[in-house]
This record gives sequence, structure tokens and C-alpha cells, in this order.
Amino acid sequence: MVVRTGWLGLGATAVLLLADPAAAQTAPAELPPLDPNSPMAALPDIGVAWPELGTDAAIASSPQQSTDSAAETRYTWRLDGIDEVATPLLRQRFTQLSTLAANRGKAANAAQIDRRAREDADLLGTLLRGEGYYDARVTTRVEQGARPLVVLEAEPGTLYRFNGVTLAGVAAAGAKADDLTKAFGIKPQDPVNADAVVAGEAQLKTRVGQEGFPFASIGQPEIVVDHATRTATLDLPVSPGTQRRFGRLVALPGNKVFGADHVSEIARFSSGDPFNQTSLDDLRRALIQTGLISSVEVKPVDGSDPAVVDIGVKLEPAPQHTVAGELGYGTGEGARAELSWTDRNLFPPEGGLTLRGVLGTKEQLGSIIFRRNNFEGRDRVLTAQLAAAHTQRDAYDAKTFSLSASLERQTNIFFQKTWTWSLGGELVASDERDVIASTGEPRRRTFFIAAAPTTLNYDGSDDLLNPTKGFRLGGRLSPELSLQGAVFGYTRAQIDASGYQPLGDKLVLAGRVRIGSILGAPRDEIAPSRRFYAGGGASVRGYAYQAIGPRDVNNDPIGGRSLAEFSVEARVKAFGNFGVVPFLDGGNIYTSTLPTFSTLQYGAGIGVRYYSNFGPIRVDVGTPLNPKPGDSRLGVYVSLGQAF
Repeated sequence: MVVRTGWLGLGATAVLLLADPAAAQTAPAELPPLDPNSPMAALPDIGVAWPELGTDAAIASSPQQSTDSAAETRYTWRLDGIDEVATPLLRQRFTQLSTLAANRGKAANAAQIDRRAREDADLLGTLLRGEGYYDARVTTRVEQGARPLVVLEAEPGTLYRFNGVTLAGVAAAGAKADDLTKAFGIKPQDPVNADAVVAGEAQLKTRVGQEGFPFASIGQPEIVVDHATRTATLDLPVSPGTQRRFGRLVALPGNKVFGADHVSEIARFSSGDPFNQTSLDDLRRALIQTGLISSVEVKPVDGSDPAVVDIGVKLEPAPQHTVAGELGYGTGEGARAELSWTDRNLFPPEGGLTLRGVLGTKEQLGSIIFRRNNFEGRDRVLTAQLAAAHTQRDAYDAKTFSLSASLERQTNIFFQKTWTWSLGGELVASDERDVIASTGEPRRRTFFIAAAPTTLNYDGSDDLLNPTKGFRLGGRLSPELSLQGAVFGYTRAQIDASGYQPLGDKLVLAGRVRIGSILGAPRDEIAPSRRFYAGGGASVRGYAYQAIGPRDVNNDPIGGRSLAEFSVEARVKAFGNFGVVPFLDGGNIYTSTLPTFSTLQYGAGIGVRYYSNFGPIRVDVGTPLNPKPGDSRLGVYVSLGQAF
């Protein structure tokens, strides 16, 4: 017997259904006329007989029977007969959709229990047929005890398999036909499994776009089940169309925000490249990631050349203004409040202007920042900044006016990059006050500085904010010219390396090293704000900000020409979204050109991590292990992301 089947959506599951075999072969027999005087049949699965109307027994028993059937009790339930065939997914779906499970722990009367059992029997039968057990039968019974036990007894029967799988029309894909067939994945002798068919259809739709067919269409699968042989055939119509190459990017009617020229700077494909749907999906994500787009439509459209396909783009704008604020406090940095206003597309395309102000006990700043995202290429950022700042530190007091610009290739949580870099230029005028280290005598000097900072970074870790394996390596080089009495030059260089090693599912060992050097000038000639310092939440925890290293006669830090730091920590997942992190840090500042790695100062402590959806929130508490006079006994640091 052959039965054609259809598809029924069950939650997020596609399940094969078919007609009852008996119903497909035999018409229902004509029922005999009802006899009103015949005894009534027993209620199924409840075990209470119908009373015979008009008898003394019926009259005597009906009040008690009504009371028993209305009595409510709590029940338990069990599935029997599926241990050999049920997949974890089937059990999960049954539990999610089960009426018995949804009302577990709630009192119910006999009629309610019976109805729930029947609903779940139908559900289990449907799920088994979705797995390929088309002869499955499920019966119910109630076992009495302290609590009634509802038992669903399943007889799965034979697993049906495909004896024929046809992708009608796939041959039109030519040399790509075999690849498309393999992508579908369903072949003869595979179980008639609804999930496998749905997954194969999705894989085929993805692959046909990746292989260069922009206008391919995939029909609905048709499955024919033969109950006599317990097999089925599957026919899926495929119309691949023709392979194309990318043509032009064109703006669709109603397009806003920015035009096709800027979209082409963001796209990772060029005209003439083979069409690939994955490239369109990537472009769609990148356009949304600009923050200027509320909705985006990117789709293939026919062009004038039948061998190419143009890409139509329609963008709807998102609110382009941002107001941001920040409050904070840091040991050595004091209280701090920051407020900024940004128009992210004041100079289209993607030319934003930010006005930023900082007011703090030890820092005041005002700046104007121009930022052009996706400048002449994907993820390239052109930045120019004009800033005036007053910074008070234990080591110095500086009033600074600066003009800077940079071009950089950035990484972000949406598109984490392996390689990033930056090229920049900076002009600084800084009026700085410090003391003569040997005597403690105050002095005031004005520095005019020109710098050309560059960076190059490699990121081989698995996550930007919460890495668990891999390593990172970064370098910074900044040749600088300084005018203070006379013109002299020097070079600031710094190398950072960090590594991450998982040890099981709940423990990650992490370590970092930082080495820095200033070559070409004595420490005392270098502006205090340009020297190396150590100590604080991103350095050696337990110590105040910039507190480590040489000190003057007033016990204030004076900075140095070289730097050495290390950190080791164990990141332990404790429970739920919380973790604990014991850590050990060490480092020092030296007056020599290269660090000597001697007389390191150590800090140790423990941190708490809350792993939120956007990254870990960090709270670290550290203490110095070999403090110097004046060092505090405790440091507390709060931030987003791991320490390194």
C-alpha cells in the first residue's frame, strides 16, 4: 500500500504525518441501529462501569461514583517502550510539549488525567512517526498506588527507510550537481527522519547560494510511504538556474543613509568575483554593525548581462545621535565623570563628530573627535582629535593641548580580527610640573612634542572579551621629537604578549608579559607624561595607579625609561554565570634603557567575574606582597572584560 504524506509543523519541529493504513484501504462498515435498552459500554481507561439506568443499584451507586470521579489527586507519569529508539531530541520535545509534564504536581480528577494521557499518547505517536516509526502505537494505563501512575506504553514498530531519493532538476547545475547532492545529504537506506530532511533542505539552500546560483529555487519535498515494504521515496524539485558572477552594487528605490559607492567599500567581494550568498550575508551583518542602519535589504537583481548578477541595496536609517555618560572612581585616579554627545553620520558616509568632556578630581578634559568608519575599506577607521586636558598625578601635573590623527584597522566583537594595525601622528604642547628627583625642588617646563605612533597586533584567541584559548602578541613603536630648550629625539617601544590555556571545562590558566623601553634620551629630559609607569588595575594589581617604580624625596613616583610586568591568573567557573579568579602580578619601572627584571614588586588577590551576554564584568581585590612605605594595603578594580 502506498500513502502520500504531508508535513505538519510541531513547535519548531517538522513531523511527517500519514493516513492510517486501515483507513486507506477499507471503507468504514455500516453501523447497526442503536438499541436504547442495551447496556452502556465501560468508560475506557478509567475502570468505572456505566450504571444501568432505572435499577436500584444504579440509584444507590451513582452518588458515590460521582464523588470518586470528581476527586482530585496528584499523579506521576512514565514512558515505556522507547528506550531503544528515542533520541535525546525526541525526549526533549516530548517533555516541552507534554500536557502531563506541564501539569506535574497539580491535582487532577480522573477525567482530566485521562484526557492528558490521551493527548500525550497522540503527541508521542506523532514524534515517533517523525523519527521514522510509522507503525508506532501508544496505549495508556493508570496504575494505582499512593499516587496514580500514568503509563504511556509505546510499540515503535519497524524503522522505515528511504529506498529512493531524487533531486529532480539538480542535473541543470552541471559540474556542481554532485556537490549539491552531497550537501542535501539524504541517501537511500537512510531513516525516514523528518529532522534530517529539513536539515538537508536547509543545507542544500545554503550550498546552492555558495556555489554561485543566485536565483535557485528549492521546492517542497514530497515523500511517498509504502507500508507494505516499510520504505519511502523522497522527491525534492531543484531549479538551480545559471551560475553568475557579481556585477554592480545598485541602490534600490527608497534607499537612504548612504549610497552604493560606500557599500562597495564595506563589501568583501568585487565585481567579477563568483557569486556567493555567504558574501551577501556578511555584507548585511556589516551594514547593521555600523549602527546607522535600522533595517537592510541586500538581494540579487538581474542585470543587463545574463552572466552577472547585480546586488540591490536598500537601507533604512537608525537614530544617529548618541549621548553617553560614565561615573567612576579609581585609587590614584580619583572620582571621574564623563559625558559625550555623538552625531554618527554628520559628514556622510559614516563621518561622525563627538564632543567629549571629563570632569574629575584629578582629570579635566574637553575634546572634539572626528571619526570616519570603513574609510577606503572594511573596518578601517580614520580618526582626528583636538583635545585640551589637565591631568594631576602623584608624579606630575600637566596641562596639555594636542592634535592627533590616525588610520587603523580595528577589531570588534562582531568581526574579531587576527591582525590589526594603526598609523598615526600627534602634535602636543604640554605645560608640566614635577620635581627634581634628587632634591625634591619643584619645577615647571613646557614641552613641544611631535610623535608618529604605530601599532601591530596579532590575536589568536577565541574571544575578544573573554578568551579561553590561544594567544595574543602586540607591539607599539613611537618615534618622537621633543623641544624643551633644545630639540632631541627618542623612541618609545613596547611589546605585550598573553596566552590562554583551558584545563577542563571550568578552568582557564591565563598569563601575560609586558616589556617597554625608551631609547635615545635621559629620563630627566623626557616629559613626565611620556615616561613609563606601573601599578593599577591594568598593570600590577594591589598597588595604586602609577605607584610602582623609582620615587623622589617626597615618596612620589617619577616614572622611568623601561618597564617589565607579568600577570598569572586562574579563571575558575564557580556556579551559574559567576566565576572566581585568583591572581599574581609583578612588575617594576627602571631608569635604565632596558629593564633589568630585578627588585620586582608583587601583588596578589582574588577577583569575581559575572559572565554577562556582552562579556565578563570584573571585580578584583588585590594587596601588595612587598609594599614600599606609603603603599595602600588594598586595591579594588572594576571594569568590563578580563584583565587581559
